[in-house]
Amino acid sequence: MHRNLSPARWWAWLRGTTAGLQLLAVAVGFGAALGAAAFRWLIAAATRLFSGHDDYAAVAGAANPLLPSWGRWFLLLVPVVAGLIYGPLVYAFAREARGHGVPEVMYAVAERGGRIRPQVAVVKALASAVCIGGGGSVGREGPIVQIGSALGSSLGQLVRLPESRLRILVACGAAGGIAATFNTPIAGVFFALELILADFAVESFAAVVLAAVAASALSRAAFGDHPFLTLPAFSISSGWEYLSYAVLGLLAAGAGVGFSRVLYFIEDLCDRLWRGPEWLRPAVGGLLLGGFLLVLPQMYGVGYPVLGAAVDGGYTIGFLLILLVGKMVATSLTIGIGGSGGVFAPSLFIGGMLGEAFGLVLHSINPALAGTPGAFALVGMGAAFAGAARTPLTAVLIMFELTGEYTIILPLMLAIALSAGVSKLISKDTIYTRKLVRRGIDLHAPDRTLARVPISSATRPVPPPLDPDASLEVVTSRFAEEEGSALPVVGDDGELLGIVLAIDVERAVQDEAEQVCAADLARSVPILEETRSLDDALSELTRHGGAGLPVRDATGCLSGWLTHRDLLRAAAGARRAAR
Repeated sequence: MHRNLSPARWWAWLRGTTAGLQLLAVAVGFGAALGAAAFRWLIAAATRLFSGHDDYAAVAGAANPLLPSWGRWFLLLVPVVAGLIYGPLVYAFAREARGHGVPEVMYAVAERGGRIRPQVAVVKALASAVCIGGGGSVGREGPIVQIGSALGSSLGQLVRLPESRLRILVACGAAGGIAATFNTPIAGVFFALELILADFAVESFAAVVLAAVAASALSRAAFGDHPFLTLPAFSISSGWEYLSYAVLGLLAAGAGVGFSRVLYFIEDLCDRLWRGPEWLRPAVGGLLLGGFLLVLPQMYGVGYPVLGAAVDGGYTIGFLLILLVGKMVATSLTIGIGGSGGVFAPSLFIGGMLGEAFGLVLHSINPALAGTPGAFALVGMGAAFAGAARTPLTAVLIMFELTGEYTIILPLMLAIALSAGVSKLISKDTIYTRKLVRRGIDLHAPDRTLARVPISSATRPVPPPLDPDASLEVVTSRFAEEEGSALPVVGDDGELLGIVLAIDVERAVQDEAEQVCAADLARSVPILEETRSLDDALSELTRHGGAGLPVRDATGCLSGWLTHRDLLRAAAGARRAAR
């Protein structure tokens, strides 16, 4: 159809049409899948290099076969060596690659028009793989989201997409990354729409779905189509079990919010204690992480084998609670010392330990209250993530797709809904937005740019005022000469009497009200303080017609004039400066 288009028209078609956006979305999906595959290989290679095992969490406490005489003591030095690699890498090439990634993508979409530097994908992949392979107790979803989003942003910037479509392509990268790494295309779509883009418009939905399908298809061709966890068969045999799942949802809300609080408390503590160069912080902090791994080696890396063993009933109630608290501390310490990795997998781990322990307790009290404890572990995983991230749709879908268990859907929905609701009651922010709020960025503010810009930076000189006694003919002539649609009326004593709007003058002319003067047409309006923000000015402008409002300085004298056009010009300049 477009075979005979010239290059210029081809690029215009790619940038400006829905079909072009969908083609780009498919390309981003394939790119995210390849990025996810490369990242998983890097993690496996780094884990084998540092620990001598494919996944050290599966053989927690074993010696490194490459250093058999060291026994478990190699754990003390592995995070230090890893920190010496990824610390300088992140510091020198992409400092936004530090931490758990998703908040940086949310910030790029909300504040930077979807612009992410291309090198972020490479640096994030390398740094996170080395961090996880070197014992960092973090997940791989945050890096995958940031890698896929950076690929989408880079392609969009290369094609020179407008910001509205560039944001969609960033979300496509996030959806493709989640779909590929966890084999969850539906959850990938809702993760991108619910958390990253916060937009369910048809164009956005279609593009994100195409990206997720492309990524998942390529991932399944490479890695197969297997569920994340194999659960024992179970069913709801009594209505009382729903009450048990409801209680678990309430507990999971506390665990999710508690994880967020511990994470940022330890990060703040590390910030206060560290006084050296930032590139060295992961290596020095690695000594603390290594010491923690010596005590609890199950915390090494992502920890999926430990989670699987817990679901299979391999641990006692006491040890499950130790693992729960241990994961909170280990993940928080990894990120606090400057590590790179996600918090999604740790949230699942924490919820899984909580759910399994809760199920075992109920089963010991009265088997009628609890079926299979493994089912409680699965529900706890989804509910804890919903409590931490407050994304209930994503939590339900991702747990369903990760396990392939439809019979769990009703108790899962119940617990997740309660967890998300209680989480909102006890915490204004989530584990993702809290990082941005601490930097002064509130994604839920009506207009974050306008709130940061003072009125004084947008005002123009006050138009020459109208005399109160000016006739309708004089007033009409003035408006014919002026570009604006409002003029001030100032008395002999210099006091502002109001403003005259062009629309009121037009009505007076149509009514042939020849005896009307400027004072009769003047509307009383507020005078803006030049130190207030443009956010305040916007509401006043909208309330009073938007044609223009006077501005005064600290002494009370008129110092300027503000219109909607001036406000938008200043806001656009502030956004460009922020980039």
